[in-house]
Amino acid sequence: MINVGIFCGGYSSEFEISIKSASTILDNLPKDEYNAFLVRVTEEGWFADYHDESAEVSPVDFTFTLINGEQIKIDLAHVYIHGDPGENGKLQAYFEMKNMPFINSSALSSELSFDKWFCNQFLKGFDIKVAASKLLLKNTTYSTKDIGERLGFPLFVKPADSGSSYGISKVYELEDLQKAIDEAFAEGNTVVCEAFLKGTEVTCGVYRNDTGVIPLPCTEIVSESDFFDYDAKYLGKSQEITPARISDELTKKVQDLTVEIYQLLQMRSLARVDFMIVEDQPYVIEVNTTPGFSSESLVPKMLKCADITIGDFWKDIYAFERKQFGM
Repeated sequence: MINVGIFCGGYSSEFEISIKSASTILDNLPKDEYNAFLVRVTEEGWFADYHDESAEVSPVDFTFTLINGEQIKIDLAHVYIHGDPGENGKLQAYFEMKNMPFINSSALSSELSFDKWFCNQFLKGFDIKVAASKLLLKNTTYSTKDIGERLGFPLFVKPADSGSSYGISKVYELEDLQKAIDEAFAEGNTVVCEAFLKGTEVTCGVYRNDTGVIPLPCTEIVSESDFFDYDAKYLGKSQEITPARISDELTKKVQDLTVEIYQLLQMRSLARVDFMIVEDQPYVIEVNTTPGFSSESLVPKMLKCADITIGDFWKDIYAFERKQFGM
């Protein structure tokens, strides 16, 4: 029996969402093969939820001790933290240093895809379409007037180095731009201003198993909010239509591009790529190495459409990843 610690929580505003995602994975892992449990990551330490106990996990040897004195060692880590320190690759880098096998993309892949600015500029170098944008650094000077003239209105303002759905604004007027930038800087140290793309928003999940890299059905997002914000993502204020109401030809184009991005970024396990389709051309919005996986999330709905159970999905990923680590 393999002891699997599903690392969740973290330091971002999406602490509780991460725990919901990890709990969905935990509930669906095959229990005859994996002795799985949550490991809540907080700034105070790592704490395993194990058989109604909470025990502090040692970051030195990945063990924890139960009240009865029994010591448990984590054999395999599954990183499912939205934001810092998981989605940005910090935990993966530590696991790589300590030779701890883990499920998720590598530290490099995670860090690159996590930063919206760097990721889109990287993909742009491979002729993949992205929105026009402007990067802002904390404690440097910039002109909101120049940003507005360059990108036009409306435009989006986002924390570039945060996995959170907080701090994102759609700005219609110049006088509202500074407030949006300040709100974005409250979530991170860099901010990206992006030109508005008018079109159909779709997203596509992708993963790897023994047969290769597999794209999932596309989902179309029709938000009741002004854009696909926190409320739309997590509070049900959006229509999420799977499969997306786009042609078979365009669906294949999006899926092929999703696979290409997955391979360019050298991703592992599960990922999801968000697009805006403008005049039949997909533009990348962002890439997620740790997409939401709660009951309200997009990827479980894609799996249902593809007639893949959550348990079989993760069983396939775990089997492939374990081979890479010689387990």
